[in-house]
Amino acid sequence: MHFDLVDLRLMVHIADANSMTRGAELSHISLPAASTRIKNLEESLGTKLLYRTSQGVTLTPPGQSFVGHARMVLSQIEHLRGDMQEYVRGIKGHVRVFANTTSLGEFLPPVLRRYLRRNPDVNVDLRERLSHDIVRAVTEGQADIGIVAGLVRTESLETLPYRRDRLVLVVPRGHALDGQMQIAFADTLELDHVGLHESSAIHAFLRQASDQLHRPIKQRIQVGNFETACRMIESGVGVGVLPESAASRHAQGLQIAIVPLADAWSVREMQICMRSLQALPAFAQELVQLLEADAQGRLPPE
Repeated sequence: MHFDLVDLRLMVHIADANSMTRGAELSHISLPAASTRIKNLEESLGTKLLYRTSQGVTLTPPGQSFVGHARMVLSQIEHLRGDMQEYVRGIKGHVRVFANTTSLGEFLPPVLRRYLRRNPDVNVDLRERLSHDIVRAVTEGQADIGIVAGLVRTESLETLPYRRDRLVLVVPRGHALDGQMQIAFADTLELDHVGLHESSAIHAFLRQASDQLHRPIKQRIQVGNFETACRMIESGVGVGVLPESAASRHAQGLQIAIVPLADAWSVREMQICMRSLQALPAFAQELVQLLEADAQGRLPPE
């Protein structure tokens, strides 16, 4: 079978738009040319890729599989292009790391500082994602290394234990809940909340938890980081659900109190995941080794 990159991009655009016409426009080719390409592709594969109706087009099961692989191929080509440009600029390597909110804000900065100082000719692309999105990104080759938390299916990946953290309720000192042994997340939903911005993984995670309870979170204000959230909580704007590691650190200098959540999902085991440790370049394997050292409390001195 012969696969043309134009055909791959065309199928992805059609899938995204659910429209042959719009897919052709996004691919910068005419509609007749797009139709001919899809017809020839289907004949080459010996199966239909699209259901065609008066409402537009949708993917057949083979079409869904084709588009999934097409996304991976196109993503790898983009990474190839970027890596080659960096080699020209003297950069020998590029590591793509996707991480959840807590590891990104609490645990990774000292690890990455050491790594980048030891590897001045390696760049790191660090992005925040939900754990299930991280697993998919690593599986599809969009990320080299992922750090996930909680119950997430990682059977197809190699994993290593990383850190453990828990989500807690943070309240102002003197609040009615100050000193309480624990509280269920559901019982916090009557209160005004200080939350992280909508693009954060914790925001999406808590939104899912509240949706399962069929109750909304009363977001009084949204902020960009843990420190600002703690300061807003200290000032009485509302309460907030934050990682215990961040809350404990900021509680040393702010008038805030920590109340453990009773929900089982609040305690989260983190894992490092990758498709294959041995298949990673040596400079990426070195980052995994530093993450393992950090998990064991033996991060080497800078």
